[in-house]
Amino acid sequence: MKELENYIPDGTLTQINNWIEELGVVIKISKERRTKLGDFRLLKGGGHQISVNYNLNKYAFLITITHELAHAFVWKKYKEKAMPHGEKWKNTFKGMMLNFLNPAVFPDDILKALSKHLINPKASSLSDMNLTQAVRNYDKDKKNTISDIMDGATFIAQNGKIFIKLGKMRKRYKCQEIGTEKIYLFNPLAEIELSS
Repeated sequence: MKELENYIPDGTLTQINNWIEELGVVIKISKERRTKLGDFRLLKGGGHQISVNYNLNKYAFLITITHELAHAFVWKKYKEKAMPHGEKWKNTFKGMMLNFLNPAVFPDDILKALSKHLINPKASSLSDMNLTQAVRNYDKDKKNTISDIMDGATFIAQNGKIFIKLGKMRKRYKCQEIGTEKIYLFNPLAEIELSS
C-alpha cells in the first residue's frame, strides 16, 4: 500500500506491506478519534479491516498499525480462542515490533520507552505514560497537557469545563471544577487548553 509511505518512518513500508499482503487485510486511514488510535475489526463476508487515525505522527502510526496487524495475525491463527490483548497477542506484537526496534527507525527517546513497553505491552500504548510522552515529542501540532501547567493554574478541559489544577496524586492530577467545586482526577497526558 504505497500511500502508507507518507505515514510511517522510512525503511518500514516493505515489512508493513508484506504483513498486509499476507493477511489480506484492508487498511483504512481514519479521521481523528479521541478514544482510540486504531482498531481491528472483522468485516461482513469474512474479511478484516484495520483503521489508524490519520493525524498520528509517523512513530505513533507505525506502533499503532503494528499493534492492529498483530490482532489480525492472532485472529487468523486462533480465532476466538485468544484474548484480544492476552499472551498470544503480546508475543505476536513483540515479535513484530522487533523488526523496527533500531535507531534507523526510531529516535533514541522513543527507542528506550518502546523497549520497556515491549517487556509487557499494554492494551493501549496510551496507557504507557513514558511511551506516550516520548512519541508525543514528535507531534507537529503539540497540544498542551495537564502535566505542562503549574499547580494553581486554570485550564479548559476537552468537555469545555474550566478547572484549577490542585496537585499530583500518585499517578493522576487532582483538579477542581470552577463553579461546582467538584474534584476530578486527570490523566497526566490529558490534553487541555490554557485558560486566559
